[in-house]
Amino acid sequence: MPEARTPAQIEADIVRRREQLAETLDEIGVRMHPKTIIGDAKARAASTVDQTAGRAFVAVNRLVTDVKDGLRHEDGAPRVERIVPVALLAAGVVGLLVLSARRRR
Repeated sequence: MPEARTPAQIEADIVRRREQLAETLDEIGVRMHPKTIIGDAKARAASTVDQTAGRAFVAVNRLVTDVKDGLRHEDGAPRVERIVPVALLAAGVVGLLVLSARRRR
């Protein structure tokens, strides 16, 4: 059989549990406060944007490095047979952009 508790022990348990409950309710109040919820959402969104921007930077950096490597020989000399078509393509794209901008005016 469990030991019988004195009224003082029961009262002390009630006080202790009441304090724990008040602490828990305060914590829930802070977590559910609109400013806390908005701050958490902003932090998650910023983290997602940072991760996405970081991945995009790495992908673009890798692509640029691959293109640069493709335009040079192993000894570092330029590959004219690849540079000339790329330059002509770039000039054509710029020309089309200029023409389309003039037509819009």
